[in-house]
Amino acid sequence: MEYIVSIYSDGVPMTDFFKKHTLITGTLLLTMTGFLTRVLGFFYRIFLSRTIGAEGLGLYNMVHPIFGICFALCAGSIQTAISRFVAANLSKGKAVFRTGLAISLSISILLSFLICQNADFLATNVLLEARCAPLLPLMALSVPFSAVHACINGYYYGIKKTKVPAFSQVVEQVIRMGAVFFIANILVESGREITVHLAVLGHLTGEMASCLYTILAFSLFSPDSEKSPYGILGDFKEMASPLMTLALPLMGNRLVLNILASAEAIWIPSCLNAFGLTDSEAFSIYGVLTGMALPFILFPSTITNSMSVLLLPTVAEAQSVGNDSRISSTIAMSLRYSLYMGILCIGVFILFGNELGTSVFHNADSGEYITILAWLCPFLYLATTMGSILNGLGRTTTTFVQNVCAMLIRLAFVLVGIPRFGMLAYLWGMLASELLLSSLHLISLKKLVPFHWDPLNMLVKPAVFLVISIGIYLALFDLYRFKTGFSLFIETGVHILFLCGCYGGLLLLFHKKGHKL
Repeated sequence: MEYIVSIYSDGVPMTDFFKKHTLITGTLLLTMTGFLTRVLGFFYRIFLSRTIGAEGLGLYNMVHPIFGICFALCAGSIQTAISRFVAANLSKGKAVFRTGLAISLSISILLSFLICQNADFLATNVLLEARCAPLLPLMALSVPFSAVHACINGYYYGIKKTKVPAFSQVVEQVIRMGAVFFIANILVESGREITVHLAVLGHLTGEMASCLYTILAFSLFSPDSEKSPYGILGDFKEMASPLMTLALPLMGNRLVLNILASAEAIWIPSCLNAFGLTDSEAFSIYGVLTGMALPFILFPSTITNSMSVLLLPTVAEAQSVGNDSRISSTIAMSLRYSLYMGILCIGVFILFGNELGTSVFHNADSGEYITILAWLCPFLYLATTMGSILNGLGRTTTTFVQNVCAMLIRLAFVLVGIPRFGMLAYLWGMLASELLLSSLHLISLKKLVPFHWDPLNMLVKPAVFLVISIGIYLALFDLYRFKTGFSLFIETGVHILFLCGCYGGLLLLFHKKGHKL
């Protein structure tokens, strides 16, 4: 915020500011579309929770580890490599993109074929749940589509043009919801049962829509560039090696992390069985956590996720020209606003977690989980942004080792804690792992690049403002409750907006006073 005030006070027009600060404008665009997507996603999850139930949500989320492993192998790492390579070599952007797309699509088609051919084996021996077998082929078909639009998005992130990736999120969510609602309506009218297949089919439809949108946008509106004298095959020979040199460590890192995350998702229901729950109860609790509670905790991360996507190419570009001061200011800005938002979310979810779970999903357990996980927010948001900066600086091995350490802590809580204490042990494991991960990321960055760390303004100030905001809210609670004769959800939303308004107003007031001084 202080950047905007100081620049405007010097008389620089708004358009010039936004042209020069692509990180801020790109983050704003990705945040707005991401926020819209999350809002739509909430309605979608509410619909799923009331049609396929908590157990169905648990089964649906059990299939995702296989998709996550495939995405790590064929799309996620190559997208990041394209983004970083293009940011540092804009003149070779199209050649890098075509090379990455060819490699990604080839791997994705092979993986999709293997999953379809071995669905029964994977469901029974890997996921430990035979009911997942008919869901895997549908999920596998989405892998090539996700690979294509990941590569296109990586190219646009690299050139810092976020409109196509941003709106692809919206297209994916809207088409997914529309298809699922339409199919569900047909099933209801025909008297047929709505099962978890509907959710997987919605995932496939959304990936297809996003893929087609990004292909169309790239074909019509991609920036012009000179044609390579080497041709497509020549570009592939020239770019494949350096691109994969960057992508392979990322691929290995993401693969290991996804395998660990998959093990976690597979072992949680089994450990809940050891705690004394039936299969149905275990999958229901897992569905409540992953399909109801965590989406609330992750909802504000729309901002940090958007920022982290653009931090990588921004830092990579600054590093390529030796601009250490820009890297330092980027780290300080990301750290400050991640803490601002994380501290606010602690107050919001502790005060209103139970009401949110009850009013949205009609599930008391989800409200309890939201309240406990509220303390996760600052560390989760910090780990996201600081990890992206480390990757942008080329420290992918560092982030990999630190992420593995955090995952191993969570797995220890799953294997040792859940059989004795139930799902509560996993929630505490998440808190411990994110605290460790964010701390390790910060220590590593501090060793690499000196940046301004101000505990008074980054921690004490927002914490004090949150306490003051809560005090104001509690003092006026009865008055606002009396005026809002709406449903619990609307009433809770009004209270949350009031608290956020007080907190944001205090932060703005502080910045204005500081600037005048």
